[in-house]
Parts: sequence; structure tokens; C-alpha cells
Amino acid sequence: MKIGFVGIGKMGSGMVGRLLRAGHQIVAFDPVEAAVKEAENKGAIPANSLQELVERLEAPRTVWIMVPSGKPTGDTIISLSNLLGEGDILIDGGNSFYKDSMKRAQGLKEKGISFVDVGTSGGIWGPKIGYCLMIGGERDIFRKIEPIFKALAPENGYAYVGTGGAGHFVKMVHNGIEYALLQGYAEGFEIMHAKKEFDLDLAKIAYLWNQGSVIRSWLLGLAESALKEDPNLKSVKDYVEDSGEGRWTVAEAIEENVPAPVITLSLLERFRSRQEESFSAKVIAALRDEFGGHGVKRKTGESVPVT
Repeated sequence: MKIGFVGIGKMGSGMVGRLLRAGHQIVAFDPVEAAVKEAENKGAIPANSLQELVERLEAPRTVWIMVPSGKPTGDTIISLSNLLGEGDILIDGGNSFYKDSMKRAQGLKEKGISFVDVGTSGGIWGPKIGYCLMIGGERDIFRKIEPIFKALAPENGYAYVGTGGAGHFVKMVHNGIEYALLQGYAEGFEIMHAKKEFDLDLAKIAYLWNQGSVIRSWLLGLAESALKEDPNLKSVKDYVEDSGEGRWTVAEAIEENVPAPVITLSLLERFRSRQEESFSAKVIAALRDEFGGHGVKRKTGESVPVT
């Protein structure tokens, strides 16, 4: 197939490479000229603008966008909707909010353009092992462009999950579960790290647990790799960002009256990691001293009563 690809960043670059290796033709555009040049060096046809990208495709066209969620995605879709025509297909493989995707699917349908939302997981390992793809949209359109998914995913690594918005909804929940898994591993490894009397080799334990343990996973393999390189993670700052999908998952749980305490607390722990100091902890320390005379630690480390 001949595919337009917009967004040649960390994810997009690897995806373009996989598509090219599978024999697809790619017309590539990115606002960063160096990214387009990199894609061209891999065998893609370069485009200097969205308009040029569309002009270099034959109708009916298929365009995959892989740009940051929110305004960048929205602006790109609006621009492409004015360039594409009836019978064309627009695929959003980014981390868009599923309700936005539902609206976009309806709006593009009115113009005769089919919209496909694809939740994409795989990160920097995707180019080598493939991407897990969660696909929403019209089933007949999915079937029409299925060769794209076969090229990007490992065996059995893609699935049609439902109508417009379903792909991004499933990916949202996927990321919420990821938050909880990461937090569980993190807490377990911190408990072991704190037990100094055993002098535990955490990388060795991560490897061990991946040999038939009920908590074995790809994430444990990555933990082993990180801990081998830096056993005490001294080079890593204890600041954890979030992409927004954990927030959306928690909001959806509240909207649907579904208790999701583990995912919710995992998200809140990420917020805590970003504090230089915790005012709430100061309040608790001060109150403990007020009602129980427990004293507080000043920044010097000295324990003195609150005055």
C-alpha cells in the first residue's frame, strides 16, 4: 500500500521503518526537517507540507498521523480534513482522548472521510518486536487497511475492538493498568532495597522472577536491565511524569461508578513524586506535635517542638 505518514518522532520513525521493510510505500511529513530526511534515508518519499503529502498520494488515500495528543492532533486532523476527499481514510495512532476520537469520527464521516483510531503500544521496542494495536472505526474500513496493521504488529498483535473511539478507549484503560503495574513493582523493589541486612541483588531477583513466577513480565525484564546498569538508580531522579491517560482512566472509572483504587493511587503517587517538598506532610507533622507533642524535624534534621 501507499500510505501518508505524518509525525516522524520516536514512535513514528520506528513505525515508518517497519512499514517500509514490509514493502509499503511511505510519503512522510514532519515539521522537523531532519525527521523527514531520516525517513527519506530509510526509503520514504519526503513531503514538505501536508498539502504536498496529500498530492503525492493517489485517491483513495490513506494517511496515518502520529503526533502529540490534544491540540497538535486536533489541528492536524482539521488541516487534513480540508485536503482529503470522499473515500479517503485518516488514521490517528496517537494517545488521543477517546471522546475526541468519537467526535472526529462523526465529523469526518460527514465529509465522506473514514476515521480509524488506533491505540498503539510498544514504545522504543516497537521497531524490533512490533506494536500492539487496538483498532476502532468501521469494520469494513479496518479490513481494507488491515495490511498496515499486519506490518506493524507482531503475530496476533492487533485487533479490531469496536466502533469509532473504541481503540483509544481500550488504550486508555491499558495505560491505566500500566500505572498500577509499575507502582506495584516499584513498591516491591523499594521494600527489598530498604532491607540492607540481606544485601539483595535486585537485578538478579528481577531475572529470577521472570523464570516461571506468577509476576513474570516484560516490565520485570526491563527492571533487570535498568538495575544491572545502575543498581541503586543513583542516576535517575525520583520524578515521574504522566501522559494523561491515567487521569482519563480514573475520570472514566468515576463516571461509570467503577471502583479503581489501585490505578487512582498509582496516578496520585506520580503527582507526589514531582513535589520538591510536601506541604501536606508538613501539616501532618505539625498537627501530630500539636495533639501529641511528638515534635517536628526542622530542615537541619533536629527534632524540636512547634512554637
